[in-house]
Formats: sequence, C-alpha cells, structure tokens
Amino acid sequence: MTQLFGEKNKSGLTRKLIEALFPMFEEASAGAIAVDREARITWINSSYLQLLGLKDPAGVIGRPVRQVIPETRMPEVVETGKPLLLDIMEYQQQQLVVTRLPYYDDSGNIVGAVAFVLYDDLQPLTPLVSKYRRLHQDLAAARKALARKARSTRYSLGDFVGASPGALEVKRRARLAAGREMAVLLLGETGTGKEVLAQAIHSVSTRAEKPFVGVNVAAIPDNLLEAEFFGVAPGAYTGADRKLREGKFQLANGGTLFLDEVGDMPLALQAKLLRALQEGEVEPLGSNTITSVDVRVIAATSRNLEAMIADGSFRSDLYYRLNVLEIPIPPLRERLADLGLLCETLLWDISEGLDMRAEITDAGVAALASYDWPGNIRELRNVLERALTMSEEGGMLDADAMFKVLPRVGARPASQIASRPVRPLAVTLAEAEAQAVEEALVASRGNRTKAARLLGISRSVLYEKLAKMS
Repeated sequence: MTQLFGEKNKSGLTRKLIEALFPMFEEASAGAIAVDREARITWINSSYLQLLGLKDPAGVIGRPVRQVIPETRMPEVVETGKPLLLDIMEYQQQQLVVTRLPYYDDSGNIVGAVAFVLYDDLQPLTPLVSKYRRLHQDLAAARKALARKARSTRYSLGDFVGASPGALEVKRRARLAAGREMAVLLLGETGTGKEVLAQAIHSVSTRAEKPFVGVNVAAIPDNLLEAEFFGVAPGAYTGADRKLREGKFQLANGGTLFLDEVGDMPLALQAKLLRALQEGEVEPLGSNTITSVDVRVIAATSRNLEAMIADGSFRSDLYYRLNVLEIPIPPLRERLADLGLLCETLLWDISEGLDMRAEITDAGVAALASYDWPGNIRELRNVLERALTMSEEGGMLDADAMFKVLPRVGARPASQIASRPVRPLAVTLAEAEAQAVEEALVASRGNRTKAARLLGISRSVLYEKLAKMS
C-alpha cells in the first residue's frame, strides 16, 4: 500500500504532528484516507475500503477522490488549506461524520490532506445532537425575536433540515450562493422551504449585516406592485403621503431583496424590474428623480418559468437575469429519508408552544411515508400539530395517531397486481429485496444499524446489498 507521507516532506512540523496523531485517529475511526495536492488518493486503510464496499486498494490509488467518493470535500480542503473538523458526509444513503486535515511541506505549501471517518452511524451521537439542537433552537428563538424589531433574518442554513442527498445538494448550492455576489433563483413547490433558504443564504453572505427585505408578489394587487417595489413620491396621487414613501428596493439597499412567487409578476412590471436590476437604479412613482440602489436579488417560484417564457407570460431576459445560480428544492415526497429528522425538529418547535414533550415512533414515521405530501413541509407541520392536539398518549405519536390525521386524498394507492410477462425469478427477487431495504431505511429514519436489525441481517450484509443497488 502507498505510504501516507513521501520522502519530500519528512521533516515538517505539521507532518510530524499529523503523523504522531495518525495512529490514534486511525484506531478510533471507522476509516482513514489521504490525498495529494491534486486530490488524488495516495493511501486508504482497509476499514475505509470495507465501508465503501471495495476490496482492492490498488483499484483506487491514484484516482481523483471524487470519482470514488462523490460527496467528499477533500478537494476543498486541499485548495483552501482550511481543515473541516466535523462534517456530515452522505455516501450511498449513509451519513458519515468526517474530519479532514491538510498537511504541508517544509516550505509551508499544501501537499495533500488526510481524512478520518469518526462515526459511520449517527445513533451514538443522539445525546450530543439533541443538546446541540436545543441550543440551536434557543438561539433561533432569540434571533426571531430580534428579527421582528428589524429587517433581518430569522433562519440560518441549519434551519433547512435534512441529510438526504437531495437536501445536502441544496445546502451545497446555498453555501456556494452565500459566498458569491450573484442572483439566485429558488425553484420548488409550495411549502418546501424557499424563504427559509433565502434567509439562510443572506445570513452567511457578505450582506448579512444589511437588511433582508422579502415581498410576496402573489399577495399584492397588480395596481400596487409598482409602488411597493419602487416607492411613491410625495403627492404622487390623491391620498398619497406628503413625504417620500420608500419601496422595497430602497428598504433593501445594501442588502438582499427576496422576490417570492416571482412567476406571478405581471409583464408590465417585469420590464421595470429588469431595468432596475440592470441599471441599479429606481424611480419612485410620481417622481422624476432617479435613486441608485445596491441590492442582491434572490427570487423564488413554484411555477415553471421556462413554460411561461414559451407562452409569452414571462420575459426571457428577466429570467436570465434572475437565474444565475439555480437551486431546485426537492419536494418532501422525493426525500422521505429526511422525515425522521424533520419530525424531530418540528415536534420540538411545536411542543415548546404547547409546553409538553412530543416524540414520534419509527412506525409513526413509516406511516407518514405512505402519504404523498402535496403541501410538503408546511403540511407536515400541520399534520403533526393536529396529531399532538388529538393525542391521548402524552405526546407519543405512533402509526395510529398519524393515520387518524393524515388526509385520505394524497395517500399512495396500494400497488395493484396487473398482468405482466413472466420474468426470471432472480430479477423478481432482486426487486423485492431492494424494496424491502428501502422500506427499512425509511422506517429507521436512515439509520443503517436499525435498518439491518429490522431486516434481520448484519450491517455488513446490508452494506453489500446497498452497494449492489447503487
């Protein structure tokens, strides 16, 4: 197996420190790996190979690490030189807690990085995660109280809950958006958390100390939209204020303007919005004075803007101006593996208001997974609130409690056996096995150990089956 450190960096202090700590980290971890300056794998131990479902290290040595582990952030560590001490990485529907450290040569140049999988099962971290979540929610409550007094955000990226591949990709793009000055377009059905994500992007951007101003285009009558966006000059019309009334652009100056449901904007206003974005200036209604503004725009919609462009109801030039970085937010039905985490977070928030402790069983989560969730996370919260209100079990929600409040419309119909051609038995068994594994993962909220126990197999056998499924 390739040596972890080459001859050229044998005497560096950083290398000595890592080398001294390495045996301890490797023994305590569930896997270890090292990459060079180009993020190619130079070393990997047997534990990590087994975790990845691989056998021969020669098959991965020298390959770019992202070809082997698509979700890894090792290239980021090598590029920036900044360690990632605790990070949750998704690999084939499994959550791994990973530490990544860069190392240097004698001249102080980055020559590679090492990573250790501290946990391949999040279950032992439950007490720590619960304590962190309580502290985070206390902080969120304080932040919301302050936000009511000023134009600031109530949500951070941690409020977008989920560890499924879809949720992690949304967070990855959100972090990318936060670090760059560009327009962002959030696409998703109603209730998926578009405003939460918009506020989260603003809260970690360079404009975080400036105003965050949100406006729901669909909630404002068409004849008032121009005044809402650009403001009104004194005496612009009968009944107008005698002093300048600032619009959303002026209020958001220096910060972020969030345009929710931008697809509902009338064509006449789209042209004026485009000019304001291109020129960085607005003209209040009834005024001949042009005011310069500096805003970062985040837009969101639940509509298909490309289809609207095709039928002429949305301007293509405005679409290209808004859609510099697109972040599609998957509906809840496409990330059911997050149901457990979402329920835990929502129940904690709901129970705070009801002054009671609320929990949901694995069977209760599995019951929720049988529903299609057209209203997404907003509807999930409503269902949990109703279940708690009707609960006679002291806040413990099981499958029966869920089925009592789940709408009948939207439930997935039971699969009907239709006439089909006879297929090989091996194919039929493989499909049934894959379905059983998926159902076990949903019932266990993504916990591999519990899923293996439900299936009556060892965890290593479950890993083998997941590797075959992928």
